[in-house]
Amino acid sequence: MYEMGQHKGAKGGGKPKQKATKQKRLSGNDSAGAVGDAIKNSAKSPKPTQKGDDEKSPKKVKSPKTEPVESASGLRKSVKPEPQDDDFAAKKKGMKRKRIKDEPVEGASHSTATPTSKKKDKRNGQEEESAGEDQRNKSKKRREKAVKKEDGEHPVSQKPKRTKTEIMEARVQKKEDEEKSRWRWWEEEKYEDGVKWKFLEHNGPFFPPEYQPLPDNVHFYYAGNKVKLSLAAEEVGLFFAQMLDHEYTTKKVFRENFFTDWRKEMTHEERTLIKDLDKCNFKELFAMHKARVEARKLMTKEEKLAVKEANQKIIDEYGYCLLDHHKERIGNFKIEPPGLFRGRGEHPKQGMLKTRILPKQVIINCTKESRVPVAPAGHKWKEVRHDNTVTWLASWTENIQGSIKYIMLNANSKLKGEKDWEKYEVARKLKSCVHNIRKQYDQDLKSKQMKTRQRAVALYFIDKLALRAGNEKDEGETADTVGCCSLRVEHITLHEKLDGSECVVEFDFLGKDCIRYYNKVPVIKKVFKNLKLFMENKSPGDDVFDRLNTVLLNKHLSSLMPGLSAKVFRTYNASITLQEQLKELSNKSDNEPEKLLSYNRANRAVAILCNHQRAAPKTFDQSMANLQAKIDARKEKLSLAKTELKQAKKEAKTKGSPEPKPQPLVEKKMAAVQRCEEMLLKMELQATDKEENKQIALGTSKLNYLDPRISVAWCRNMVVPVDKIYNKSQRDKFAWALDMTEADFEF
Repeated sequence: MYEMGQHKGAKGGGKPKQKATKQKRLSGNDSAGAVGDAIKNSAKSPKPTQKGDDEKSPKKVKSPKTEPVESASGLRKSVKPEPQDDDFAAKKKGMKRKRIKDEPVEGASHSTATPTSKKKDKRNGQEEESAGEDQRNKSKKRREKAVKKEDGEHPVSQKPKRTKTEIMEARVQKKEDEEKSRWRWWEEEKYEDGVKWKFLEHNGPFFPPEYQPLPDNVHFYYAGNKVKLSLAAEEVGLFFAQMLDHEYTTKKVFRENFFTDWRKEMTHEERTLIKDLDKCNFKELFAMHKARVEARKLMTKEEKLAVKEANQKIIDEYGYCLLDHHKERIGNFKIEPPGLFRGRGEHPKQGMLKTRILPKQVIINCTKESRVPVAPAGHKWKEVRHDNTVTWLASWTENIQGSIKYIMLNANSKLKGEKDWEKYEVARKLKSCVHNIRKQYDQDLKSKQMKTRQRAVALYFIDKLALRAGNEKDEGETADTVGCCSLRVEHITLHEKLDGSECVVEFDFLGKDCIRYYNKVPVIKKVFKNLKLFMENKSPGDDVFDRLNTVLLNKHLSSLMPGLSAKVFRTYNASITLQEQLKELSNKSDNEPEKLLSYNRANRAVAILCNHQRAAPKTFDQSMANLQAKIDARKEKLSLAKTELKQAKKEAKTKGSPEPKPQPLVEKKMAAVQRCEEMLLKMELQATDKEENKQIALGTSKLNYLDPRISVAWCRNMVVPVDKIYNKSQRDKFAWALDMTEADFEF
């Protein structure tokens, strides 16, 4: 790196000349402050003799440290002041701050100081030291600015602050530009049945980087001895080491599954040596992992920017595709890296190794006319298809569950939007025939065939409780989660009377994602009697609906209405519940925060119906405490504002008041009180909303089960901005609903 003033081979007076120039620059600039004055005063003191490069100074003069200065071009320059004698240094030191009154003059002997000045010195020592430090920092900044200015260097120019009007205009313009560039696919004619697209081109999936071996100073130990593992075994061992601070690594099933799969990756010699996981020491690997995590947290802005730019390049190359010649964002273009499977709840396969996916396992889907994605060097794709009846771009089979994984388009794409629109339209059609379907299953509760009765009871629960149908699973292969059709006797308790209600059914089972479903529901007598019949002479592990499965149920539903399934019932009940709750809870005369609270309460009713629960956030208590502190502070401010208003009114009524026009002051104080009251109400409603939704997940139902047109119509009727309900990505996802929905929409 280039350092100014560091040329040892300079001849003649080059070096002193350069220093003299810099001193001149500093003294010629007013911003140099005290330093400039010190340099001017130095003219009175004898100049130090200039020395050649080969000569030695008879007396070493301690000079200030060189201050590095970043130039705009990225070169570092060093500002090195001239050597000074003791008198000069003393003068310069004395110019750094003003002498405080009664302070002894610098350089004077201690014997001449009076007792009074000593006491004041001691009393004000801390203030003087602080003031001196501040002055030195300011002088340092002034010196750097002066040198940069004289050298033609300028700090990075900051954008001028924009006014609120300019910011609003820029936002409106950006929104208009986005709308102009948006693909309004919902205004185009639909393709024939089954056809999803006519042109599809993309660059394939992005594969994770290859494994990098451990540094030489990081070791794995077995039974207290260092062991150098093969690369494959080392990589899998690191997966386990990275999770040492997680409870998973303490679970017996997780440890057993990991050790079994780890040994498969070892060489014969390693398997012979490593036979007990308890004797393995991963501490150095774990420490390295934590150090890397901390290093990422402490990255400089420049380093973070470099990482961001690198990620953006990957997104630009792999994150977009051409769908019918329109640029669309891909949702999950990165193939998941290898690691240890966790699963949800007490999954029997937790701890097993998720192997690395290779190109030879991946199927690519695109059009014949498009450019086929290029596989990574030295690899080939498993297959290249041209199937326009499916929506995926690439697929492969993972090794843990044997399930097929897909690369799909983003949530705001045409393919996803069409699927959502179609889903809600089918649910709307159910509204016209749901009465007949309910009448039918009510009659079937008395059927002579056990199969028909079981189907009727299952439909009753799916309709009234919004239960998921449940799918058949291989025993021991997945977590023990169930749905309506797969309920076992142990999941249901029947009560003739409970809490003042008759015929109560108590449910207790693990639903999707291992979320517990617990509910006590009064049912009609016919359903209660049938459940008793279904559960007779059965053990706790037996199926309640032993003559029914999801396939038979959905086949029956599709015969009642084209496209009808158990999931459509769930979507219908969620959307119709939201619409009814909004009509019941909303009031046009409410202010905006009150309207939003009503909306969230309606949304919560749906989330409870669909059993969309969540664990309370870890920061919930602290967040509520912070909000309560703000509420208390706002109450104090409101109390003060009311006192000031009262005083202003009193002064306005007083005759002969010195104030020429007291009335505007009263109006000003009244406006301040009103603002405080509005802010306080908003905060209190926010606190209520947060507390009520502590363990309820509103987002799941909002994005997957509630027709967005209901929410958009409500916003337009209640004069509430849509962005108060949906964020930017959600508005992009439901762009079709925002565009086509009128205020009079009915689900």
